[in-house]
Amino acid sequence: QVFYLGPLVHSAFDNPQQLHWGTAVYVQSWRQCVRDAVWLRNQVVAPVTEELVFRGAMLPMLVPCTGPTAAIFTAPLFFGSFFLFKKSSISKTVFFLYTTVFGAFTAFIFMRTGHVVGPVLCHSFCNSRGLPDIIAALQHPQKSPLLLSYVMGLLLFLVLLFPLTDPFFYGVTPVCSLAVQSSSAICFLF
Repeated sequence: QVFYLGPLVHSAFDNPQQLHWGTAVYVQSWRQCVRDAVWLRNQVVAPVTEELVFRGAMLPMLVPCTGPTAAIFTAPLFFGSFFLFKKSSISKTVFFLYTTVFGAFTAFIFMRTGHVVGPVLCHSFCNSRGLPDIIAALQHPQKSPLLLSYVMGLLLFLVLLFPLTDPFFYGVTPVCSLAVQSSSAICFLF
């Protein structure tokens, strides 16, 4: 997720010890995570179930009714609304917008690749990182390089979005495709 380049650099500035890659392959750290119910919910159960429901099931049903582009922007409204019940009233609007935009992004990935694995992995990663804290970056002593990393992450995200989701790389005909194969979307409902 190059979009999170800014938050990752921010974390590296604030906690340089997190850059040690040995902890990622350390078996004991994975055992602790797997035993933590909150971690399992946030990193495994929620991403898998939400992506199967909102992308794997809802999108293929919406596309014949709305078309692929409208489905990409309609399904995330349901996804965002799902989270309205989980947050305080102050953060509901921000969280609704974030989850709706994120839902559109994962819907786009699903439509382009035909696989739910990409959205699940993105969902899990975004759950681990949380909302990017641009306000904290603006107040950080290393503000200039941080803001540069935020901008670079956004630019890389925009430049790589279509090439990395090219259906050619995924070897199958997507369930609902945005590939330029014909003038309309190709949809196969199971």
